[in-house]
Amino acid sequence: MPDVDSERGRTVLTRHVVPLSGLVARGLDVPTALLALRDTRGLAALDSAGGAPRRWSIVAFDPLEDLTYSRDDGRDLADVDRALGRLSFDGDEPPGPFGGGFVGALAYELGVRGERLDLPPPAWPQPVVAGGLYGDWIAIEHAPDGSVADADLVLSSGTGVESIESRSRELLDRLEGAVAARGATDPAAYLNGEPAFCSGAASRHVEPEEHRARIERVREFIGEGEVYQANLAHRLTATVEADALEIYAALRESNPAPYMGYLDVALPDGARGAVVSSSPELLVEIGANGSGQRVARTRPIKGTAGRGATPAEDAARRAALLASEKDRAELAMIVDLERNDLGRVAVPGGVEVSGFPTLESYASVHHLVADVQAILRDDVSALDVLASLFPGGSITGAPKLRSMEVIAELEREGRGFFTGTLGFAGADGRAAFNILIRTLVHRTRLDGTLEVSFHVGGGITWGSDPADEDRETMLKAEGMLAALRRAESAPGGSLAGTPSGDRSGTPPGVLPRVG
Repeated sequence: MPDVDSERGRTVLTRHVVPLSGLVARGLDVPTALLALRDTRGLAALDSAGGAPRRWSIVAFDPLEDLTYSRDDGRDLADVDRALGRLSFDGDEPPGPFGGGFVGALAYELGVRGERLDLPPPAWPQPVVAGGLYGDWIAIEHAPDGSVADADLVLSSGTGVESIESRSRELLDRLEGAVAARGATDPAAYLNGEPAFCSGAASRHVEPEEHRARIERVREFIGEGEVYQANLAHRLTATVEADALEIYAALRESNPAPYMGYLDVALPDGARGAVVSSSPELLVEIGANGSGQRVARTRPIKGTAGRGATPAEDAARRAALLASEKDRAELAMIVDLERNDLGRVAVPGGVEVSGFPTLESYASVHHLVADVQAILRDDVSALDVLASLFPGGSITGAPKLRSMEVIAELEREGRGFFTGTLGFAGADGRAAFNILIRTLVHRTRLDGTLEVSFHVGGGITWGSDPADEDRETMLKAEGMLAALRRAESAPGGSLAGTPSGDRSGTPPGVLPRVG
């Protein structure tokens, strides 16, 4: 049990770092760690699966305290902040930016702090906060080429090393077994063939004609001066045979991204659920600059073009995206919104923009991005900063509140974790959270049926062409559809057969990378 400082009401944990270098040499990586820990409580991963440089990933398990809140609980991010504020660590200094604290996800319906918005519930019941306080995790360091350079097991205790030694022996045995299991399977078998999609056809819940009509309605709102842009999405579902970890492993192969993540979630209707994300987008990271000041950075994405079939075609599409006045204007509007959001928690004059625009290339698409950074005031916590930005402006539109009202009116159902966020806030004040795009919600119904649900969308401006925008949504869906096909074709549905590696050519960006 942890030590409790009764005078201050704080929980003090002692960290113990157990090197895993020997297992790294034999193939330990994020999928193997997930395989070893798949039956633990609250399994979570923040995974730098694609990109260069790739720095750190974590796999956390067995939370000290569950922090899952439904929409009707009357609790929100401030309650998470209070729980986090009671937690502190001493002992060994762990590797990487996560030193223990909150790991979890926020649903879109958590809304804007301090504002009342009438947002519809999601079609699948989902909590607005899911996660917990973690003192046990595996920290994985990536080499510049994406391979695993080193790893450590971090265990936290308040009663001394005896229980730590027993727990570490058990966990090392698990990891040894998982490494051996994966090594016994031919990874190439995982990619053989192109079977039918899932257990049947994917269901698109908004037909192309209806989605195009909704896009036209957004353009009418823009013409009437209601909004400058709004992000509009639609939902797909499918019945599957693979569990959430198998789909995550396949998504990691088909669509690796710098801000991937996995989180087991208890759904309000009693079903088991999981958030499975291959997000390329950073909502916020918080660390220190060279002068020791606390700094927050957000990196909005706007503008999308599909990859070309040949190097020449790919280069032409990159050039066209960089030259697109529509996409640059869309990015500029969101950058301005994010500057205002960060301005609420920054020192006066402490917000700046850099890299506008920067083109980044992913497995199936190119994007335009920019950096917005802020020097933070001393009186704001990491979760205050997260709340100032949530939901991210790139997936709402501008102005944010009116865009969210337009989205609710046209989409007619909630988004759940889609366009929410997943990441960590450490007890030491550091943090990193993504935006949950390219994200599936997996659920195991009470009758045992396995299902997935995911959304695809894009920012709509006055210059948007409805047919082009609809095609772009399905382009964004392809990475997730490919993962579902691969998960269904895995031999025996086994995570042990999942290959790892980075074939995306993803540009710089890593979760978590702070300081």
